[in-house]
Amino acid sequence: MGFAYIKMSSFMRAMLIVLCALWVLPELAHARHVRTTSHAKHVSTTRHYKFDIKLQNVTRLCQTKSIVTVNGQFPGPRIIAREGDRVVVKVVNHVQYNVSIHWHGIRQVRSAWADGPAYITQCPIKPGQSYVHKFTIIGQRGTLWYHAHISWLRSTLHGPIVILPKKHVPYPFPHPFKQIPIVLGEWWKADTEAVINQATQTGLAPNTSDAHTINGLPGPLHNCSAKDTFKLKVLPGKTYLLRIINAALNDEMFFSIANHTLLVVDADAVYVKPFRQTLSYH
Repeated sequence: MGFAYIKMSSFMRAMLIVLCALWVLPELAHARHVRTTSHAKHVSTTRHYKFDIKLQNVTRLCQTKSIVTVNGQFPGPRIIAREGDRVVVKVVNHVQYNVSIHWHGIRQVRSAWADGPAYITQCPIKPGQSYVHKFTIIGQRGTLWYHAHISWLRSTLHGPIVILPKKHVPYPFPHPFKQIPIVLGEWWKADTEAVINQATQTGLAPNTSDAHTINGLPGPLHNCSAKDTFKLKVLPGKTYLLRIINAALNDEMFFSIANHTLLVVDADAVYVKPFRQTLSYH
């Protein structure tokens, strides 16, 4: 996971994929929080979230099916915190499957029991049961993600983790006009638990997905999906911070914007020496 930073031009109106604005910073208010300790100008905060793991009917590619979600959302809601914050997530399992949640990339310093891999650092959460994950974000800033860590539930049970710098600590690059999570994923018409079970029984590779998605939407290149396209309205000359996550199960994903330059500034919640990536499209 990482993020890239891009300056848009008026050509964006002619792009094949037009992306819709999502605010990140205001969502800090969505997490119930309590101030704990103060270090210089930054006040460490405990941010509380509740994840209700439940089934939700979702329609994609002309077909409706029931999928496992966090709070009925696909992808799941964002976790937003600052470096140094304490994060507390109560996960309640309302589905028929055993569930565990992994906080992918978070450095679990003295909190390995909160990491989430089923049968490795914790027992899975049984149907009707709950578990409270507690961890502190130490020395990380950028974009990570959470996902189910048992069977193939993570095909739909996943979402972004946005780690902002400490208060009063600037980014080591110009401050963006807006910040947008871009979650790249896959969509199966079939039940993904049936897909992986078949692969396990036969010893063959699992069937490939029916579509790739951006923020849970397959885009206009598939039947019945003209309206299922993630759209972002942008202003010429403004700089946008794209928080890019690969949530696919089996595929490497490549992301670019035609005739625009992406400046990569972070990878796996660590700042990197900025480098440019460009795609020419004719």
